[in-house]
Amino acid sequence: MKDFLKTYKNDIPAGLVVYLVALPLCLGIALASGAPLFSGVISGIIGGIVIGFLSDSRLSVSGPAAGLTVIVFSAIATLGSFEAFLLSVFISGVIQLVLGYARAGVIGHFFPSSVITGMLTAIGLSIILKQIPHAFGYDLEGIDTAAFNDKYGNNTFSELYYMLGAILPGAVIISVLSMGVLLLWDTKTIKNNTFLKLIPGPLLVVVLGVVLNEVFKSTVPSLALGATHLVSLPEMNGFSSLISELRFPDLSAIGNSDIWVVAFTIAIVGSLESLLSLDATDKLDPAKRIASPNQELKAQGWGNMLAGLVGGLPMTAVIVRSSANVNSGGKGKFSAVFHGLLLLLSVLFFAPYLNYIPLSALAAVLIHVGLKLNKVSIYKEAIKRGADQYIPFFTTIIVILLTDLLKGITFGIVVGFIFVLKTNFRSGIILSNVGNNYMIQISRNLYFFNKAQLRRTLQHLPANINLLIDGTGVDFIDNDIQATFKDFCDTADRNNIKVTIKKSDTAAIPMFRNAVA
Repeated sequence: MKDFLKTYKNDIPAGLVVYLVALPLCLGIALASGAPLFSGVISGIIGGIVIGFLSDSRLSVSGPAAGLTVIVFSAIATLGSFEAFLLSVFISGVIQLVLGYARAGVIGHFFPSSVITGMLTAIGLSIILKQIPHAFGYDLEGIDTAAFNDKYGNNTFSELYYMLGAILPGAVIISVLSMGVLLLWDTKTIKNNTFLKLIPGPLLVVVLGVVLNEVFKSTVPSLALGATHLVSLPEMNGFSSLISELRFPDLSAIGNSDIWVVAFTIAIVGSLESLLSLDATDKLDPAKRIASPNQELKAQGWGNMLAGLVGGLPMTAVIVRSSANVNSGGKGKFSAVFHGLLLLLSVLFFAPYLNYIPLSALAAVLIHVGLKLNKVSIYKEAIKRGADQYIPFFTTIIVILLTDLLKGITFGIVVGFIFVLKTNFRSGIILSNVGNNYMIQISRNLYFFNKAQLRRTLQHLPANINLLIDGTGVDFIDNDIQATFKDFCDTADRNNIKVTIKKSDTAAIPMFRNAVA
């Protein structure tokens, strides 16, 4: 509480800005996830108040994340009901809590950056493709399915074709103008304007969408959007109404193996996204404070457990809201908590007004989020780094778009690991010679997967040479590698090869311990 009091003067205005950014995103992400819109706001409230209070980060803001939309929709379709899905969300929170207490916050360092970048890029592309129909007014239930193929026999691209026969001009006008505003708000002109930069682009788009649709109603009724193309939140008259609208997990489904698969998927992907966002937020912090990743996992665990119990979407730390917090002058935790309180007040007292928001306006907000995840610079940087980076990157993107997120990440990691092995094969052992004097330089620690390259190198050595094996730069050599070296040294005399071994400074490698220096 003392920390709250120290920084509240900065945190209250920052929290207001974060709220204005978060509200349309909470609704939009719920829409993209195929979940009740109310569930997105619930997660925003919990992410702000509960995780904001428990997290070790002073500036990170949590809530429903675009990175989980693909998983959520696919999971709801697979499990058959939103209530069964809520059980998975609760279990995922328990898993995150266990990971936090097990000090597993380092897991974020074990995923190849090319795969993570590919995952985020694919999520952005998926959001764009799935939201384009909404932008054109094609709001039929089921078009947001996360997988490439849905249960109706359609796929991501066929839905774009069907959309062409159901375009609503009013929705197109709203989405196009909304996208124009969002792109304008990304320009330096707006960002350098003292007043305009304080107005969040998503909030402006929401207001614009509402105003345009009301103008259509009074002037050009044929362009006006009906209730099926607008946000639909339950209207409430206080906390009693709020409680009556909550959804609860279906505990009878706990024996379903799919429940556990979804739970582990949400826990791993959500934890990874949270840790990456936490790291990015720490870099943005002017005070350069470093938050505990283990405490972040615990906070996310408690938040997701609560979300699963009361009908919310799974959540993560979110860099969009966190960066808005930093850029608005937030100093402490109260900004995140305050934005959660404002979301709660919105649900309790302003739901009737939120129901005027066109879905096409929210689609523009989400497409804009997808475009930010697909900057041309991301592709250029991946290609610039070489094949060992861009092949896993593009592999992850393609597999996610044509299947689902979990398969794409798994496939990308496998491809990335293959390149890691290839790199070790190529550079772990370096052979050079000057005349009759040969040297095998061990440039890094060697493991069993270097055995094939080592055997190949030793087999191609000519007879009647002097061989220096330089092991001064390593701390560890696998037993298989040591056995290969020993077998070669034991038979080198047959080919008149004189072997000299330069030992490691640590003398930690048995075969080098008593070697000739």
